[in-house]
Amino acid sequence: MSFPRMLSRMIAVSITAATAISTTAVFDASAQRTSARDSATAVVSAARMLDVRSGNVLQNVHILIEGGRIKTILHGENAGFVTTDMPRYDLGDVTLVPGLIDMHVHIDSDPTYSGYTYLQFNDRFWSAVSVAHAQKTLMAGFTTIRNLGSDDWNDVGLQQAIDEGRVIGPRIVPAGYAFGATGGHCDSTYFPPSMNDRNPYNADTPDEGRKSVRAVRKYGAQVIKICATGGVFSRNTESGQQQMTLSEMKAVVDEARMWGVRVAAHAHGASGINDAIRAGVTTIEHASLLDDEGIRLAKQHGAWLSMDIYNTDYTQSEGPKNGVLEENLRKDRELADVQRENFRRAHKAGVKMVYGTDAGIYPHGDNARQFAVMVRYGMTPVEAIRSATLNAAEALGRADLGAIENGRRADLIAVPGDPSKDVTVLEHVSFVMKDGVAVKNSR
Repeated sequence: MSFPRMLSRMIAVSITAATAISTTAVFDASAQRTSARDSATAVVSAARMLDVRSGNVLQNVHILIEGGRIKTILHGENAGFVTTDMPRYDLGDVTLVPGLIDMHVHIDSDPTYSGYTYLQFNDRFWSAVSVAHAQKTLMAGFTTIRNLGSDDWNDVGLQQAIDEGRVIGPRIVPAGYAFGATGGHCDSTYFPPSMNDRNPYNADTPDEGRKSVRAVRKYGAQVIKICATGGVFSRNTESGQQQMTLSEMKAVVDEARMWGVRVAAHAHGASGINDAIRAGVTTIEHASLLDDEGIRLAKQHGAWLSMDIYNTDYTQSEGPKNGVLEENLRKDRELADVQRENFRRAHKAGVKMVYGTDAGIYPHGDNARQFAVMVRYGMTPVEAIRSATLNAAEALGRADLGAIENGRRADLIAVPGDPSKDVTVLEHVSFVMKDGVAVKNSR
């Protein structure tokens, strides 16, 4: 990580014959409370820029940033700004892409301590390592993440520390505690009754679901995560089992809407997927055993699918030495190819999709490795990139993110080559800017 030297204040702007991109945007009123963001004024120049909305790659691009937002974009043969007294980043032969968004991570999880091996550490160990995970994620070009479940409010505390400028990391949309049925995937399922270990927000009736929404939101959750079915990395639950009823999920969604937050549902099995969509959840996580009815319902209700189709490669190759139990490895093997083929089917059918990787099941910072798998299973490179930019921003309800357009937050990354042709270049990020502040520049 390197921080570019501040150069000089702008005294003049010269706009030569070029076309400025101007897009009307509605943006969020809240802003990160950091002095760096408030004074973020700069010019960023690069050989190319991917316009994720059109899919076009623009040449000779110059971006003027004021107050952490994009003010003007110029491109073309003679485009440019004349400035003094402001930071200027001339990045050369790279392509600018909007800051990426991962819609499903577990920032306080480390896959190298799996199964029971994590018990060797104090509870506060995980809040400490999450700081390093956040920095790796940001340096990999992911300027926003949605954290779908953590222990001890680690994601909420980390989000606050990042927003206050105390540590470096992406913008975090935290869920706090994910919850579901007693004995289900979101509960503690690894211990005997003598340990009395349970999720304090288990919800076994509609009223309990409503109360859990109120409780986790009270302590900082900005999205609600429920477990509609069993899962891979729990014990004594099969992935396809439905574990929350339609009435329970509908109560959660209705309560969350009243408080102005959205709901994500962990759902592998078809019946759980379908009832979660009927209940009105915004995103279905995993969607491994999606059936034709689920595809129909997702299109009818406008639900987004967030399918983590990369991480099984890591789990199967590294899981045994990391302590992953055979029960969990078996479930992962059973779902891997089925999930990937259902990803292909859903995409071909036109279901809306966002980029969610389940980082924490594999090492943080490798988030971009999923792009190539998405392309292998039917997406074009631009469609895969949109899932982590425009689509993700829409699913979050954040019209200030997800594109390099006037009025949006200045979240930019730079990669070699042309990502609209080869998504693997997104694994090699040389420049990262978040809210107009450059946090990585290895050019």
